[in-house]
Amino acid sequence: MTVQANRRSGGRILIDQLALHGVDTVFCVPGESYLAALDAFADHPAIKLIVCRQEGGAAIMADAYGKLTGKPGICFVTRGPGATNASSGVHIAFQDSTPMILFVGQVGREMRDREAFQEVDFTRMFAPLAKWVAEIQHPGRIPELVSRAFYTAAGGRPGPVVLSLPEDMLTELSEVGDARPYARTEIQPGKADLDALAARLAKAERPVAILGGGDWDRQASENFAAFARAQGIPVGTTFRAHDLIDNLDPCYGGHIGIGINPKWSARIKGSDLLLVAGSRLGEQSTGGYSLIDVPTPAQPMIHVYPDPEEIGRVYQPVQGIVASMRPFAAALKALPANAMPARQATMRAAHEDYLAFTKPLPGPGQVQMSEIVASLAKLLPADAILSNGAGNYSVWVHRFHRYRGFRTQLAPTSGSMGYGMPAAIAAKLVHPKRAVVAFAGDGCFMMTSQELATAVQYRLPIVTVVVNNGMYGTIRMHQEREHPGRYPGTALVNPDFAAYARAFGAHGATVEKTADFAPALAAALEAELPTVIELRVDPEAITPTATLSGLRAAALAKR
Repeated sequence: MTVQANRRSGGRILIDQLALHGVDTVFCVPGESYLAALDAFADHPAIKLIVCRQEGGAAIMADAYGKLTGKPGICFVTRGPGATNASSGVHIAFQDSTPMILFVGQVGREMRDREAFQEVDFTRMFAPLAKWVAEIQHPGRIPELVSRAFYTAAGGRPGPVVLSLPEDMLTELSEVGDARPYARTEIQPGKADLDALAARLAKAERPVAILGGGDWDRQASENFAAFARAQGIPVGTTFRAHDLIDNLDPCYGGHIGIGINPKWSARIKGSDLLLVAGSRLGEQSTGGYSLIDVPTPAQPMIHVYPDPEEIGRVYQPVQGIVASMRPFAAALKALPANAMPARQATMRAAHEDYLAFTKPLPGPGQVQMSEIVASLAKLLPADAILSNGAGNYSVWVHRFHRYRGFRTQLAPTSGSMGYGMPAAIAAKLVHPKRAVVAFAGDGCFMMTSQELATAVQYRLPIVTVVVNNGMYGTIRMHQEREHPGRYPGTALVNPDFAAYARAFGAHGATVEKTADFAPALAAALEAELPTVIELRVDPEAITPTATLSGLRAAALAKR
């Protein structure tokens, strides 16, 4: 039953719906195409309207908010170039299974299909990037369609929804009642499914669990860890989902994907039962689908996922279970413990392998990335949030930092550059008392560095560590492997990043040797404004275990 109708503009109806659905933060770049909705925010001061400097940054912030809270992150952008800029954040949310709703201003209804100023057919543009895309043609349908957007974004496999808002629809008056607040729906695992899983698990001598995806919360994470410890099952996490299990939990065996520990890879390949929960097992997490055979894995696989269409899409499991992660993990925790001593020993050995793999390694230059990243365990609180974008620098962060709890990592599985700092801004808004540190490469940082102005405007004391090697390092690495000695298009001329930060009104520091990092970070954590710390690293240090010259020599030797 809806609330009693009253006559309002479409813009006012829309923002009233956001308020009743519990929205407390909205990220935007203003535009005249949704001016009526923007005006309605003045009557809802409880909603924090965060004004950003570019739509891609705003959409990334909405994605990070959705990851951290489990509620749809909300973003408003204008038509045409605003929407195309924001599409990068929508793609991130789709591949990360993040609940998010993007509201896009649109040309007036009478202007449609004439290629009017900044006109784009958003239902076609966003169709492959979102769970659902729609255009609201009448203000009287706003409560219905916004309610559907919340249910769709948060339900099943979470993901982004896009709603197009014709400009004249937002100014039109309508007499319509409000919807009720949405409630998240979950899929319960069936008793027969759980019984079959328990029977397979009881017979397994070398089981391994792999977790991933966006359908988790802290309680589900803790419940699964308790189940794994009781069963003697080592647990792996997929690419950029390392924080689904406390990395110092004795059940944690490491991440899978880029930079995987060879010993961990061997354990997965040698297991006699794979329990995959919440993950699609995509290309990055499986090393180009090489870690696990397609379509029939060598190991019996139980695949648990909140969307039936994903089960069997790539891998044929011996058992598929359609379930949400929260009720599934709770049901697993209730299973009787396994008394098989060999499994407990295997689990502990896998964790010891992980600890050994994450010890710092020496590399070229005066700035040792592995030492710096490993030192974060002592320099930051256990609940600190680390974010990063894409680039070779992130390999050090993923390998040498031990994530201590749920949602202490924010990183895009889509490999989108520029993610780190906008995500850190959202994290500081959600958790103002927690330390938030973003890592970015020099190329990565410049993709969204204008959002430093947003951090300064809202006085958000985030720390951004810029790893500067003067090039697009990942592409240069591939050039050395495929075209040794030839590398057009990857050299960068960068600003003085510390001075760049000060120009925004932030703090800036430059680190040219490892020993200078700890005091620079300590000063940044004490600051009341954002800080940028530039690490000037040796270009030779391309990965923890390889140098550019070494890759070049190896490639030339093969010719």
